[in-house]
Amino acid sequence: MVWLSSVGLSIGLLMIATLLTIIVVNGLEVFWPKRVVQVQISDASGAQLAHAKTVAGEITKQQEKTHEAKPGGGPAPTEWQLYVGNKDAYGLSFLYLNRDAITGTAYPKDLLKMERVEYGNALGYPLRLQTADGATIEANDPAFRSRLAALNREANSRRHQIAHIERDEIGKVNARMGGLKLDEKGLASDSPQFQALQAKMDKLQAKYEILAKQAGDLRQRQGQDRLTYRLPTGAEKTMPLGQLVSFYYPNQLGLLDRLGWFFYRIWHFLVDEPREANTEGGVFPAIFGTCVMTVLMSVAVMPFGVLAAIYLREYARQGFFVRAVRVAVNNLAGVPSIVFGVFGLGFFVYMVGGTMDQIFFSKSLPTPTFGTGGVLWAALTLALMTVPVVIVATEEALAAVPRGMREGSLACGASKWQTIQHIVLPSALPGILTGLILAMARGAGEVAPLMMVGVVKLAPSLPIDATFPYVHLERKFMHLGFHIYDLGFQSPDSEAAKPMVFATTLLLIILVVALNLGAILLRERIRRKYRLGAF
Repeated sequence: MVWLSSVGLSIGLLMIATLLTIIVVNGLEVFWPKRVVQVQISDASGAQLAHAKTVAGEITKQQEKTHEAKPGGGPAPTEWQLYVGNKDAYGLSFLYLNRDAITGTAYPKDLLKMERVEYGNALGYPLRLQTADGATIEANDPAFRSRLAALNREANSRRHQIAHIERDEIGKVNARMGGLKLDEKGLASDSPQFQALQAKMDKLQAKYEILAKQAGDLRQRQGQDRLTYRLPTGAEKTMPLGQLVSFYYPNQLGLLDRLGWFFYRIWHFLVDEPREANTEGGVFPAIFGTCVMTVLMSVAVMPFGVLAAIYLREYARQGFFVRAVRVAVNNLAGVPSIVFGVFGLGFFVYMVGGTMDQIFFSKSLPTPTFGTGGVLWAALTLALMTVPVVIVATEEALAAVPRGMREGSLACGASKWQTIQHIVLPSALPGILTGLILAMARGAGEVAPLMMVGVVKLAPSLPIDATFPYVHLERKFMHLGFHIYDLGFQSPDSEAAKPMVFATTLLLIILVVALNLGAILLRERIRRKYRLGAF
């Protein structure tokens, strides 16, 4: 029996290690800058790309076509999957080639890989740089690379300025104008209050036009510097530098350069916003939304679960009713999560949120404020889903407190509540935090209920920002779990989205581990504190 148990444990650990290894390897591979190979396709082969027999790309997969194995046991033909980029020119990002159809390979040093704002990456040979002042710098000019890098930094800086103006500055103006329009409702157009509000509105409109002109001028400037390059298939393309995010020569990088690009891409994956239907760019809004939702869920579930457990263990008379409640709590933990989503949509969103809109935000109706999905309702729905975990863990922790400690406290004249407050709860706190850790782990990884109560594919604003009142619990939000689902099952290009699926999955695991690690450290600190206090 012991051997059977150890074999079962070993199989389970092996499966977990294998799964984590696959996720870590594929997730980190996304950020490693690969070499780009240029291949020559044989004329006899029917394969081609954009009517050309010369193509270039990163080798993303090599696989045997076992279904085409030769009779008699001969080796199966090998197939390469190449990431060729230039989706705007080719209409695809990946090309499959039989290895037998390739007559030659090369790794050209002057091939440039360009990350763009739109249409993914581009691969090509730079030809010339045309600047806004009319100057032209050829690619063989020694100053070409440094000048391209300087113009790229300027374009990225302008892009950040545009985002700041349009999202932050204009966003604040629009929010204030929206508030004034609500205040104008019901006022006569010739009343002094209406005229005062209209004057404020005119000032905000003037400020809006100034900001919009600044953003427009910057956008126009983004298109004045241009890079001309030649595709591996022979066609020439010209790209405004405002579209260029970064660039490097993949076949010139040494090990240290690759490590530098590896960490650079990880950093921008963490802090940038998503682009191209979430298949490019970063995941910062999803990280932020996941953290905010998990913290709100923890704040909601902790007191409710602990109070329920204290009542059941310390005050309720043990009998049929309490046993029935415990059975119901245990069964609640097994209810499918989507059922909680339906309940959250009906109770929190439509009933509670709709009532709040009727009472506090009637001027905004028929546009709902809290009567639609948001981070608050998502957190409360997950809190309801995870509260059985906290109740069960807290009850077990309360039951584990030695009876002698309670009786000693009562014998000294303390009341029952004083005994619970100063003796029982501190001793049970490590066990209570264990329940919270389990609740956070489950809540952070849930997706199904969130799809009904507030999570979205792309949220233009964060739940917490610099706009008054700073915390916006009614806003929809992005979530890493839903981001993975969206990339894996809703993306128009599943092959292009696959690397981001692994990278985001790895990030979600790291985030959950980090949250749990923080709670575990807090639990151990409390455990040591009260262990020492006993002496």
